[in-house]
Amino acid sequence: MTTSPFPPSPFPPLPIPPAAVPETGGPRLGNGSQPASLEGIVRIANEKGYSDVHLGVGEAPRFRASGEIAGTGWPVTDAATFNGWMREMLSPGAIDAFQRDKEFDGSHAFPFVRVRINMLDSLRGPAMVLRLIPQKIATLEELNLPPVLKELAARPKGMILVTGPTGSGKSTTLAAMIDWINRNMSRHILTIEDPVEFVHESRQSLIRHREVGQHTKVFHSALRAALREDPDVILIGEIRDQETLVTAIEASQTGHLVFGTLHTNSAVKTVERVLGMYPPSEQDSVRRAVSESLLGVISQGLIKTSDSKRAAFHDILINTDACKDYIQRGELDEIEEIMKRSAFDGMLTANKSLQQLVEASRVTPADALAQSLKPNELAQFLRGRT
Repeated sequence: MTTSPFPPSPFPPLPIPPAAVPETGGPRLGNGSQPASLEGIVRIANEKGYSDVHLGVGEAPRFRASGEIAGTGWPVTDAATFNGWMREMLSPGAIDAFQRDKEFDGSHAFPFVRVRINMLDSLRGPAMVLRLIPQKIATLEELNLPPVLKELAARPKGMILVTGPTGSGKSTTLAAMIDWINRNMSRHILTIEDPVEFVHESRQSLIRHREVGQHTKVFHSALRAALREDPDVILIGEIRDQETLVTAIEASQTGHLVFGTLHTNSAVKTVERVLGMYPPSEQDSVRRAVSESLLGVISQGLIKTSDSKRAAFHDILINTDACKDYIQRGELDEIEEIMKRSAFDGMLTANKSLQQLVEASRVTPADALAQSLKPNELAQFLRGRT
């Protein structure tokens, strides 16, 4: 009797409800027959330009293409196949951690592309989502990002927040800004991420990556330690709590340029979210600290274009003296009015950004209105009113 070289599957086969077996509705991609390996599936996604791979027991594999989930027409995945895919990427210890915690975040480098891994358990069985991270880092110019981002990246100290919903391109924009510093300035750049996404090679700058779980045990401890590691630039993967925010503000006030991300959908909402991490008794002091340390907020979204690709639109707040005053007073609604009339400072509202895409015939008015947080205002812009 032949003994399997692999350990027993940590997930027993699950019965699949008949209604869940076929793909029903939605777009379907023509990708030929299913590859035998996970690497082969990821290779197809990479070659086709898909952003995500969705795999799970009891489900047929799917991709995210141009922002939409699309089927493959491939067979439903069984537990044995899924476990084989896990072993292609994860160590036995990582598989044990997933089995214990029912969730797992990490990354893996295939020869042609890196992927960010998120694994979860579900009613039907274990599943994974793989986000493809290009090996080539796009430049600010290639991404057609506003020139003010380069001006912000050149600043010697302060805090820059890049925000937006999941899948809005925050990491891509941050990578482009770090890449510009790396190519044009002599800096020591330290990134602390969970997990590391874009990998930069040191050029004019010296750059070091640290991944939570591999190179440091705790996120905020790594950030605290970074202050003693002679950095000029610190990239924080995500500001998740008050402790991380406190250290980020401290770093920005002591001569460091700090980049961080948040899941918010507008520049002003980002400032509200930051202030909201503190209790009411500390609002006076935190408003003062944020007003002094914040350089700008770049809130980003993605919208489907007329050629079935995607384009970024932005809501950009530059922390001018007037904005600082309103932040200190907690009058954040006034900042939106300043943004509308301060294009010369590099500010841009999301509606103005969407209007520009419509006027360039890159997106339809209907799609722009669907993305807008203030569709009535945008509708007026598109009709030529002010």
